[in-house]
Amino acid sequence: MRQSRESADHGSQIDPTARRGRRRRGLTITAIVLAVILLAVGGYTGWALTAPLPVPVANSQTPAGATPRPAVIALPSEGASALSIEGGEDYLGPSASGIWASSGDAAPRSIASITKLITALVILDAKPLADAHDRGPTIVFGKAAHDLYDAYYVRGATIAPMPTGTELSLRDALATMLIPSASNYADAMSTWAFGSRSAFLSATATWLAAHGLTGTTIVEPTGLDPRNTSTPADLIAIGKLAAANPVVSGIVATPSLSLPGPGPMLNTNDLLGRNGITGLKTGNLGSGSFNLLYTASLDVGAAQPLTVTGVMLGGASRQSVDSEVLALLDSIRNGFRDVPLATSGQQIGTFTTPWGSEAQMVLAEDASIFAWSDTSVTATMSTTTPETYEDGEPVGTVTWTAGPNTATASVEVEGSIEPPTAWWRLTHPSELFAQ
Repeated sequence: MRQSRESADHGSQIDPTARRGRRRRGLTITAIVLAVILLAVGGYTGWALTAPLPVPVANSQTPAGATPRPAVIALPSEGASALSIEGGEDYLGPSASGIWASSGDAAPRSIASITKLITALVILDAKPLADAHDRGPTIVFGKAAHDLYDAYYVRGATIAPMPTGTELSLRDALATMLIPSASNYADAMSTWAFGSRSAFLSATATWLAAHGLTGTTIVEPTGLDPRNTSTPADLIAIGKLAAANPVVSGIVATPSLSLPGPGPMLNTNDLLGRNGITGLKTGNLGSGSFNLLYTASLDVGAAQPLTVTGVMLGGASRQSVDSEVLALLDSIRNGFRDVPLATSGQQIGTFTTPWGSEAQMVLAEDASIFAWSDTSVTATMSTTTPETYEDGEPVGTVTWTAGPNTATASVEVEGSIEPPTAWWRLTHPSELFAQ
């Protein structure tokens, strides 16, 4: 019994050397674990503090195109009118050089002294001048021509002195017919050119037919006969023929003239030089029959002035015709305008980051575009990814288009994207891992 107890006591004793070994192993394992933990923490920290950051998210919206107000064209409220515009097709449409706008009916009306413009064109077709400086042949007016002065005087027509033996160049005689609208000179010149009234009328009919002017009837050279009629469309075509003739266009643009024989003369077209009006011819047969065939070089702010050919027939008075034509030209000019599109600093987007730093996308300059009436304005935007996200960095452009014109404004960063704190990096591994 005693021996068994002693054996048990001896077995329960732990070898001190073994105990120390176990302790050392435990410490070693702990140290390894701690080292691994420290290395892991240090590695994570180093990675988190240097890992690439998420790219800021850009949210932008292309600025809307402007909506210009429509032009209100002040077409004459009386009689009949038509208007053709050349040089503005990119704004007004390809049909502008035809009949762009009209009012009243399209039927033939008495044209009065606008007839003299046709008479001049028919004479020059038979007796052409080389250019605007060519005076042409000298015409001697005899007694028969002088007698026309009295004949037209008693009819209450506009006349100019024509003493027997008066000598004028063809160009000056045409000027006397057109500038003060002298009926005696229209009659005398048509007879000089063609030999007789009937020969003149035959040549006029041929000329009208050659130019497709089927809506025009001429029965005498002055316009005193109300049976001299034409349509607004035909008169637009006649106006363009007159404007294209350097002799006629030069004469009708002359406000005043003084010549030996006829003496001083004033142009009956008192609108010359107003609203860019350059011609052509007035005509009236009294109340309710005041007419104007006109041309104008209309500066509307485009690269080139518009070339306008217009006619108004059947006005109540000379003053009302002048007023209506001026108002019409003003309304066309006012229909062209600079349309504001954007202002410098206007925000069109943002750059945002997961760590809360933000910057804006803004327009770097004001922008406007030249446009006609309510022409639609469209906008497109092109942007690039910023390199630094610093204030003032360019990141793209916005381009607006209206008709033939474009306008561009630069886009830049306003404000700066600041980097995240170390704490944010250490506490947002998922955002960093996503890169």
